[in-house]
Amino acid sequence: MLSYRHGFHAGNHADVLKHLVLVDCLSRLIVKDTPLLYVDSHAGAGSYQLREGYAAMNEEWASGIERLKSFAGSEEPPPAVAAYLTAIGGGRRPGGDAAAEPPYPGSPALAASLLRRQDRLALFELHPSDSAPLESLFADDRRVAVRKADGFASLPPLLPPPSRRAFVLVDPSYELAADYDLVVSTIAAALGRFPTGVFAVWYPLLERDDARRLPARLLGLAQAGKPVPLKALDARLRIRSSLPGERGMAGSGMLVINPPWQLREALALALPYLAKALGTDDGACSSVIGFGLD
Repeated sequence: MLSYRHGFHAGNHADVLKHLVLVDCLSRLIVKDTPLLYVDSHAGAGSYQLREGYAAMNEEWASGIERLKSFAGSEEPPPAVAAYLTAIGGGRRPGGDAAAEPPYPGSPALAASLLRRQDRLALFELHPSDSAPLESLFADDRRVAVRKADGFASLPPLLPPPSRRAFVLVDPSYELAADYDLVVSTIAAALGRFPTGVFAVWYPLLERDDARRLPARLLGLAQAGKPVPLKALDARLRIRSSLPGERGMAGSGMLVINPPWQLREALALALPYLAKALGTDDGACSSVIGFGLD
């Protein structure tokens, strides 16, 4: 979707959920010395200046990361939220003014800040206005390969990596209806090649059938795993109530296949806190459901 720019939505409630899960997962995976491959299917520009450009137009960050920071100042956050807030303080901006407000790091910048010398990152972004700053952001980082390519088609051939360890983030815009089917077919192909990888899929909570069906379709892929079903985790954050047929995103979720150990426990503490911090009405809530984890 070459009209979509993530900059409009940088730092919103969906970013908070997605990036908190990302930080927690990577922090657990890098405990082992074996190199890890990080793959980002829709990487965007990599980092964002929230008070400039697209992000300043709708100021979605004001009800997302800024609200969370303010809330955390009055109510101590659980460990996963505290770790996320610490991680976003290390954003990178090539040639930027060190005295200026630091940028909000997107998933590529967050991952790069957490990963080690022996790890590798493969970042995909088709939009020319985002792929160029993404390349610039990581021009001096030899761990990172930035590719102006379709992340859906490019993901499966990368797997399995030589180290047999990978974390894959899939988070398209879903502005094209075809994205829902492409997410499912891409994850199916990736699991066919590398069933032991960790796959995290972000999805929107929308009042439309294809959005409602997506988590169950992805869970079905895990449950059809051979020779035994794979473990999976479905974490959802709703910031407001919604009515049938209503347009607009009331929240979002992360479906993680092969979740790292104790991710469920961490999110069970973090997500109610996020719902309290970011919720706008009585419909705000969260859920963390594990499949095959017991």
